[in-house]
Amino acid sequence: MGYTGGTTRDPTYRSIGDHAEAFQVDYDPLRISFEDLMEMFWTSHDPRRTSWSTQYKAAVFVHDAEQRRVAERSRDRFAALLGTTVKTEIIDAPRFYLAEDYHQKHRLRGERALMAEFAQMYPRDLDFIDSTAAARVNAYLDGYGSLERLKGEVDSFGLSDDAGDKLLERVSRGYS
Repeated sequence: MGYTGGTTRDPTYRSIGDHAEAFQVDYDPLRISFEDLMEMFWTSHDPRRTSWSTQYKAAVFVHDAEQRRVAERSRDRFAALLGTTVKTEIIDAPRFYLAEDYHQKHRLRGERALMAEFAQMYPRDLDFIDSTAAARVNAYLDGYGSLERLKGEVDSFGLSDDAGDKLLERVSRGYS
């Protein structure tokens, strides 16, 4: 979680300036393509709607000409499929600023037992923020991903059996 797209130096949640709240995706192109990421992006929000504010704008921030080409091609394909104009912007990516620590992995931070284990695994907050396991657990807690898929990967998160069981139980109940 962080801020990008604007000119304000060192934005914060309370002083975001002209930036948008965003997340940066680090990915392995040998495991997933940028095209596949774009497919997930276009289907995860309503691209027909105009953003109602700069802070919460819907946008793809691209890092090079190839990403722009792929993003524009996928946008055009999605627009044709919808039969309407896509209003989500495609913008050259300026500097990305990490949001404050308390904004990182927000749902997971609210789960004390799980956070105690992650704090042991990642004593430095920056390591916790960069953790793929913490990101995956946070997503499951927030309702993204199926319980069946979680069952298949819970052992890869480095949690104790007790914490893994708590995670499975928590996700099976849903988040309210």
